[in-house]
Amino acid sequence: MTNTRMSVLIAPVAGALTLVGCMMGPNYVRPAAEAPAAYKEAAGWKVAQPQDNVARGQWWAIFGDAKLDELEAQVDISNQNLKVAEANVRQAQALTQAARAELFPAVTGNVNATRSKPPTGGQIVNTPGIRNNYNVALDASWEIDLWGSIRRNVESREASAQASVANLEVARLSAQALLAQDYWLLRVADAEIVLLNETVAAYEKSLQLTRNQYAAGVVGRNDVVQAETQLKSTQAQAFDAGVQRAQLEHAVALLIGKPPSDVSIAVQAVQWVFPDIPTGMPSELLERRPDVAAAERGVAAANAQIGVAEAAFFPSLTLSATGGYQSSSFAHLFSLPNQYWAIGAAVAQAIFDAGLRSAQKAQAVAAYDQTVATYRQTVLIGFQEVEDNLAALRILEQEAQVQDEAVKAARESVTITNNQYKAGTANYLAVVVVQAAALNNERTALAILGRRLTASVGLVKALGGGWNASELAQAKP
Repeated sequence: MTNTRMSVLIAPVAGALTLVGCMMGPNYVRPAAEAPAAYKEAAGWKVAQPQDNVARGQWWAIFGDAKLDELEAQVDISNQNLKVAEANVRQAQALTQAARAELFPAVTGNVNATRSKPPTGGQIVNTPGIRNNYNVALDASWEIDLWGSIRRNVESREASAQASVANLEVARLSAQALLAQDYWLLRVADAEIVLLNETVAAYEKSLQLTRNQYAAGVVGRNDVVQAETQLKSTQAQAFDAGVQRAQLEHAVALLIGKPPSDVSIAVQAVQWVFPDIPTGMPSELLERRPDVAAAERGVAAANAQIGVAEAAFFPSLTLSATGGYQSSSFAHLFSLPNQYWAIGAAVAQAIFDAGLRSAQKAQAVAAYDQTVATYRQTVLIGFQEVEDNLAALRILEQEAQVQDEAVKAARESVTITNNQYKAGTANYLAVVVVQAAALNNERTALAILGRRLTASVGLVKALGGGWNASELAQAKP
């Protein structure tokens, strides 16, 4: 090929390549999400000093429970839901790499050898009937990204991959928080079982006293029956609490990826800790919650797809080249006379598609609007969850104080009524009533304790568990 012919071919291609910097579609701008200046329920909330006591990653350490620390460490290792989310991350990253590969030429190699005998039609020919053909070639093709379609697709895939990383953090934080809540409810169940067993022991003594008084003719048979009924009812409640504890232990086993038969959590007294949890400003929540980050990355991915749809309205340019050696003799295959090559360029433009591309663009715009609404809704849910747990902790603390006073009063009532019964100035029904009230108040106090603990964990989870969206900068494959 002469230099003139080469320049004729290269000139339009070079001109087209200068357009590669063109990118169709809107450049991504993070959608606005209204954040209040302060949390409504944070009034009177104790701000932690210093405000960095929610450890990044191991946030559960603020509760100071060694067994909880041990169990939480197993979530990352064995939780199957996390393994699913981690596999989703690897798939998304692989799709990103596949999209990025389209920016480069595709080169294939071909080697073939054939042996054939053409038909002679009954004529005598001078050439032999059997023919050999050997061919070694390289073929290359490259679609020039004139309008940014491929680059927008890469942009979309990268954002989707980052969203999958954020979703992995959502799954991890959810598993960790649920484990902590189940663990604390299990410890509350332990305390309740201890309370019920102690109550059963006290009722057994009361029953024996009543039987002795009945034998002495001091009280009637009805007092004995009431004491027996109260004892058996409380024993049944203790068994029921045991069922709840067993199920919570099984739930913990599931969260750490083990069969329930392999997990046994010994009963032990624990120290109830309600740590000061720094809430920060509401605007910071947009960076601290992985579900918000995942939703925002979904918006970025959808925005890039609009550019892909718009680029389809413009022509595509594909460069191709092929070259190699072809000969009927393998021994002389790679000689210069057997060399061949060809280069070319092809431009394609859809002329009529019955509105297909317009529909695809409309779909991309609608998908973007959907992700924006999802993002804003996720932000609102985040604010709601923080407010819910702040309110729960504030109000439950007040309720716990009042309930503790009720427990003290109920205990005093039991002491007074028991003394009256022993002195013969009160019947056993009065004893049963005040003992049942005391037990109910004790159990209510434990229920409030469980709700406070789960709300503390819920607040840490609602605030993102120490996670920050800046971690997504390291998530590019």
